[in-house]
Formats: sequence, structure tokens, C-alpha cells
Amino acid sequence: MAIPGTTPSDIPELVAMGATEVVSLLKQRKVSPLELLEVLRERIRSVDPAVNALPTLCMDRAREKAGRRDTRDETLLSGLPVVIKDLVDVRGVRTTYGSLVYENHIADSSDILVEHLENQGGIVYAKSNTPEFGTGGNTRNRVFGMTRNPWNTALSSAGSSGGSAVALATGMAWLAHGSDMGGSLRNPASFCSIVGLRPTVGRVASTPGSAVSNTLSTDGPMARNVADLALMLDAMCGHEPGNPLSVPAPCVPFAEAVASPAPAGEVAYSLNLGITAIDPGVQSVFADALAKLEGAGVRLTRASPDFSGMDEVFRILRAHSYESGLGALLAQHEDRLDPNVVWNIREGQKLSRADLSRAEAERVRIVQRVQRFFRQYPVLLTPATVVPPYPVEQDHVSRCGDHRFENYYQWLSIAYAFTTALCPALSMPCGFTGGGLPVGLQVAGAAYGEATLLSHAAKFEEILELTPVPPINPRTPDQDNGG
Repeated sequence: MAIPGTTPSDIPELVAMGATEVVSLLKQRKVSPLELLEVLRERIRSVDPAVNALPTLCMDRAREKAGRRDTRDETLLSGLPVVIKDLVDVRGVRTTYGSLVYENHIADSSDILVEHLENQGGIVYAKSNTPEFGTGGNTRNRVFGMTRNPWNTALSSAGSSGGSAVALATGMAWLAHGSDMGGSLRNPASFCSIVGLRPTVGRVASTPGSAVSNTLSTDGPMARNVADLALMLDAMCGHEPGNPLSVPAPCVPFAEAVASPAPAGEVAYSLNLGITAIDPGVQSVFADALAKLEGAGVRLTRASPDFSGMDEVFRILRAHSYESGLGALLAQHEDRLDPNVVWNIREGQKLSRADLSRAEAERVRIVQRVQRFFRQYPVLLTPATVVPPYPVEQDHVSRCGDHRFENYYQWLSIAYAFTTALCPALSMPCGFTGGGLPVGLQVAGAAYGEATLLSHAAKFEEILELTPVPPINPRTPDQDNGG
């Protein structure tokens, strides 16, 4: 499949560079954080009106932080500007969580995640758009409206980290934060042809929400390529006392794993994990990618863990997390909450103690089966999403071919299977449909196996030769997408 276009000539040189290149310039004092912020300000001004990815800017705060930086510091990001998803508090910055309830909320403190990134030299300059409380696979809300896919602005950017994915794809960011429960980070990566990683829970520390023990949702890095993703993960990871589940950073940085891509070897693949339907166009792109990998010496074995019972486990635990986290809002603000949020809370209210006990016990069995699988195979490849981007006005995918999904999020099961199994998983560019729309390759591995995951992803990226593609200028439906 041909790559539909390369970096346009009218995109500024700094915008087109990868994050690792820009950090290198910062460390060599060849560019300053203030200069980078000005480049971003201009890029956002010219691009964001077409896609609505970064509705909240905090440039004054960012300039103040940049102006106070010690130019001798040797932090990982060295003053690189970063985007934070609008589900996470940044002190002194409007943080709405995509909800009318918090439309005018100004955070009085920063999340642990933000403090950690700033300690590593990151400078927050923008908040990216998200559906209300991250609910749903399409990035839109009643505060800021919808975020559009830059490959075709009539289409969805997926969600819930759609704003971050679009900012990366259009050159309004070098690195961005995302979060992921049911694929909220991986789906936008797939739809926008960038890279996003859901790490193992505990790898990235954030301020605990309603439950310290929540292991469904976690924060992760998003970038334009695998090397940049590893840089962001290195900057995000590490133990923080405010999050008891967080683990220390590894002795060997993830960037080193990417610098030495895994040799061609045996890996597993599955079209659908035995749990979902797949769009024919996605199947075709996935098959082409597998053929390229096999042609380069990767030994592919068709195999998958047993995910029996996974849908029911995820349904119960997900509903419980909504009820425990947002249930208090329902009585006071139901008229201001998105219908999907209300539905999720009410589903949680229906649960019994027996439901929760049954789900937790079944989850243990799923985790055990999946970890046994990853003792045999280093990684497992699947499509990242079961469909290509769909119309932006459409709330969700209700059917795929003759298969009808049971609820508004079940079309994401190929992603949340790994959430349920407590596995890290990433989405990386895989190819394009005949209509020029991105398709992502999901690469999943064993818990705390991010180094192995990233090393293999770097090798696959090298073989597939799909980078660099972003950044691109937003394309309207009447423009040729190069199919």
C-alpha cells in the first residue's frame, strides 16, 4: 500500500522534526523552549481551526516556565513543550474533563503525572480535547465540540485521546499525553496514523481518583514514531509516593530498547482474537502488513490467548468504575451529563456484590491464561481497531458487516481485551485503506514487558517503512487522500 503523501513542503522544519531531534537541539542550545513555543503558537493558529484538537492553551504559563528554566539542566525533555489531555489537572489552567459540570473549572494543583513530566523538563502549553470524562470512542463534548480527523476532516479522530492524536498528526505537538481504558489511547493512534502506548498499570504514576486499586484506566505516551514514544515513556515513568501502585523506572531506559530493534523472530498474530468482527478494508491492510513482516524474516504464527468471558468481566468492572467515580454527580447534575455517562453510571448501580466477585475471579483466570501465552510468544499482533475512521457526527460503531455490537463501546473489544488482561499494548501505523485512511497495528505483550514491546515495534516500523508521514495539513473530504 502506497503512503498517501509525505510531509508537505509548507510545514516549518522544526514542526516536521521528531521529538528526539528537537530535544537534541535543546540540549545543544541550538534552539530554546521559548522559540519552540512560538513555533507551536503559529502552527496551532493556522491548523487547529480545521480540527479542534487543542481547545485550551496556556502559553503564558508555558512561557513563564520556560523563562525560569536552568539552561544547564540535563532532564530528559530539556524544555520540550508537551500536550496534556483535558482529563488531567494542570495547576492554574482550565481543566473541564470535557464536561459542562466543570466548564469553568480552574485546577488549583497539578496531577502527579504533570509534576513528574515538568520535573523531567516538559513544558505544558495546551490541553487536548476529550469526550466527557473520557467516555466513548469519538472525541466530542458539549463544552468544546468535536475533534476532526486530519486525514479527512469529515471523519472521527476516535477517542478518548483524539485531541492528542490529532495534535501530533498535524504538527501541533511533538509529544502528547493520553489515557486508556478501552483503547482510548490506541484507537486515536490508529485513526490518525501516529503511535500510542497503553503501558502496564503502575508504569506511569498519576494522582489516584476514586479508587487506588483501579487497574482499568492508565496514562501513557503518544508520539509520531516509536523512538519518540520511548522518549516520552522514559519521561513519564518512575515511582511517585503519591501513587502506591507506581513502580520505579527500569535500569535500562526504554530509548535503548528502541535503539536496538528486536531481530526478526517468531511472533504471534490474530485477526480478531476470536471475539469480534473486522472490516474487510482493515483485514486487507493487516494482511499486507503481515506479508511485509514475513518477507523481512519475521516468523509469524497464528495464535491467540483464550479470552473467554472477557466481555462480561470488562462490562462489570467498567460499569463499577463509573458508578464509584462519577455516581455522586448523577443526582445533582444528570441534565448536564452526556447520555453515555449517565448510562454507564446507571449500569454500575445495577451491579451486585456477587457480580463484582464473579468478575474479579474470572479476570484472574484470563490474566493467567494470557501470561502463559506470553511466555511462549514475545508479542501478539492484531489490528488496532476493527474499522477505519467513520463520520465525525456518528457517536459510535453499531455494527461491522452483519455483526451488531451489543452496546456503544463493544466495537473496541480488540483493544480492551488487553486492558482486562493487564497487558501493555500499543498502536502504530500499519498502512492505509484504498481510500487513504489510516489503519493501526496493535502490538501487545506481557505485563511490564514494555522494553520487549518497544523493541519489536521499532523493528516493525523499520520493516513497514511507514514513517515519516505525519505531520500533515488537515485534509477536507474533497481533497485527494492519495488512495
